[in-house]
Amino acid sequence: MSAFGALQDLRDRAIGRQDGARAARRGFRARIPITRDNVLYGEAVVDARDAGLAGANFYASERNPPYWQRIAGATDKLWLRRTVADRLARVNARAGAAGLELFLFDAWRPRAVQAYFHDVWMPAELRRRDPSLTGAALTEEVERYWAAPSPEDDSGDAGSPAPHATAAAVDLTLRWTDGEALWMGSLFDDVTALAHRDRFETLDADNVSFSDREAQANRRLLHWLMVEEGFAGHPDEWWHFSWGDQMWAALTGAASAHYGLAAVP
Repeated sequence: MSAFGALQDLRDRAIGRQDGARAARRGFRARIPITRDNVLYGEAVVDARDAGLAGANFYASERNPPYWQRIAGATDKLWLRRTVADRLARVNARAGAAGLELFLFDAWRPRAVQAYFHDVWMPAELRRRDPSLTGAALTEEVERYWAAPSPEDDSGDAGSPAPHATAAAVDLTLRWTDGEALWMGSLFDDVTALAHRDRFETLDADNVSFSDREAQANRRLLHWLMVEEGFAGHPDEWWHFSWGDQMWAALTGAASAHYGLAAVP
């Protein structure tokens, strides 16, 4: 009997190539409307830990490779919409049957943090790798991983907030309840192809690497636990999931999103 019990079948179930999800995600903030007259639009936020979920904000720590410093403006809180937190709690309960739990890295994200990575850190990192990368090509590559921040004037951005600004997007992993994380094949926030959700879905037949096979199985487990609770996963980030925001709508085919910018205490 596998240590994962009834969840073993999720480790064996292929995620499949994410090309369709990448195409659906393209331009989603300009394309997907937010329905403001739905009952969820103004839903309150809760701290994930008050909802029984484990986590620590990655950007508020100094132990956060590859940055190794607290990011200016980061919050210690893990704010989530109540419905999103409830859905995560159900995923957590299912994982708990196998001695596992979710561990959150990030939820609602302050604008200052989003702007720093979109405007400063990621462009500099990409130019370090390829000094010829400029203009629209640079912006496109930045926004593969880091969404443009919501404008300073939130009232002018009700139709297209950055995903984490909605408190409906969350970055997370799986770990054993004793604290040992499952191997996912890359660091959180690894902004390379190694982080792509389908990175380990096309392993060569002669690739017998235990590391790659384990990453494949664990990414599948996390993916299907979340998707079967209604979440949608960012195709280029194995850790990013959302429910009710514009990216979720784009990836699931929903006509509109439930959530705009979140109000946090």
